[in-house]
Amino acid sequence: MSMSDVNPAGIHLPLDPLPGHSSRGRLERVLRRGEFAVTTELNPPDSADPEDVYNRAAIFDGWVDGINAVDASGANCHMSSVGICALLTRIGYAPIMQIACRDRNRIAIQGDVLGGAAMGVGNILCLTGDGVQAGDQPGAKPVFDLDCMSLLETIRIMRDNGKFLSGRKLTTPPQVFLGAAINPFAPPYDFRPHRLAKKIAAGAQFVQSQYCYDVPMFRTYMQKVRELGLTDQCFILCGVGPLASARTAKWMRANVPGVHIPDHIIARLEGATDQKKEGKQICIDIINEVKEIDGVSGIHVMAYRQEEFVAEIVHDSGVLRGRKPWRKEPNPANELAEAHIEEARELPRQSPHELAGVAADGGE
Repeated sequence: MSMSDVNPAGIHLPLDPLPGHSSRGRLERVLRRGEFAVTTELNPPDSADPEDVYNRAAIFDGWVDGINAVDASGANCHMSSVGICALLTRIGYAPIMQIACRDRNRIAIQGDVLGGAAMGVGNILCLTGDGVQAGDQPGAKPVFDLDCMSLLETIRIMRDNGKFLSGRKLTTPPQVFLGAAINPFAPPYDFRPHRLAKKIAAGAQFVQSQYCYDVPMFRTYMQKVRELGLTDQCFILCGVGPLASARTAKWMRANVPGVHIPDHIIARLEGATDQKKEGKQICIDIINEVKEIDGVSGIHVMAYRQEEFVAEIVHDSGVLRGRKPWRKEPNPANELAEAHIEEARELPRQSPHELAGVAADGGE
């Protein structure tokens, strides 16, 4: 880890500004240095307990450059992306705040952008969002005031022009690194590189792809992207993830929009003695292939309900090449406070009258 990725004042984010950078976060620095970036996703809890977020983030320590704070993916309600970012930035993690246009209008979204940036969020991923019919509350009213393109443009205007969409000036513009999602594996295939070009024109500086299980298809996509000169304008992170079983793979292929899993991947899982272990190895093998494709700047590891494997996958793939991403260091003050709390818990409980007696005796 470069020392430039640590705030010398002891506050981990935001970092000191650098020339030519849009944000003051670590992910942009890693990518602009030409290092192979690794990002992942935090499975948001159905809980109001901050420890549920901290425990889920801790397993990524020292292995990733950014953590996606998911915004109600699949139109299912969980802890909000803004809430997760508030917790992660508080202790120095570098979150990527996802914003889906499905649930909020432009007024609420612009407010969330300012709030996120004020908390130290340096990265925002712009998504249109799945339709409400895909989730567990299909009766919810969809908003879709913006889509991913207009959302990118909106935040770019806020950042670069210092204005709301209304034209009203901002006192302090948000310093953010803008991202979007891509899906090279969904038809019409020939259109996908051109759609990336449109997202870049709207403001995308990095993109994360849908799960890649068909490397030849992704290689063809990247060739067309390079021919359009887009790899010089945007950092491309390939989406990867372990498959728990052949049954899981078949379900994803049939039910998750945009996921393409070839028959040979499912056959490989079905032929394995330990399908979960084989699914992890398939992910590592895919990483080893895509990391050699010209124009690929990193990977985005999506390990839903298998987050404990992310460190092992990253380690075994060798993509970090000896580099150590930032990790949360233990705070001696916190450890001391926790020790005092544990000591207090071990002391015998006393009534208020007994405590008053102790105080009186001590006063003599």
